[in-house]
Amino acid sequence: MASKGDISCSADAAGHVYVISNIGSFGEGVFKIGMTRRENPLDRVRELGDASVPFHFDVHAMIYSEDVPTLENKLHRSLAAHQVNLVNERKEFFRVSLAEIERAVLSHHGEIVFTRHAEAEEYRKSLALQRQREHGRADGRAEQPVV
Repeated sequence: MASKGDISCSADAAGHVYVISNIGSFGEGVFKIGMTRRENPLDRVRELGDASVPFHFDVHAMIYSEDVPTLENKLHRSLAAHQVNLVNERKEFFRVSLAEIERAVLSHHGEIVFTRHAEAEEYRKSLALQRQREHGRADGRAEQPVV
């Protein structure tokens, strides 16, 4: 079901299915597969990463469909064995390889370009800063206050 903020591009069922990950929040190999009818589908992805998780989501695919609810449903059914939350099926997170998601999309929609690498920029920078901080403590140096 589309959220209140999903504004239709038109009166029909056209929209986008997105495949996103957030390795800083959920670890490797966990993907959210959702849909939006927003004119700019990346607005939905940004919204998901704004307040509820510590890091932004990475987009692996943005798939346009004339019947986005049906495509999303088919993908969810194809990947049901990999669903993270087995109690609440409305949660759209799957522990699965990106290759398997690609196969499901190919089966139900056709070819699409996927981005395999998760940039996870803030997460990776945070890890580097944490290592620096820990290394400084191991050397017996006091942390410098942030100015």
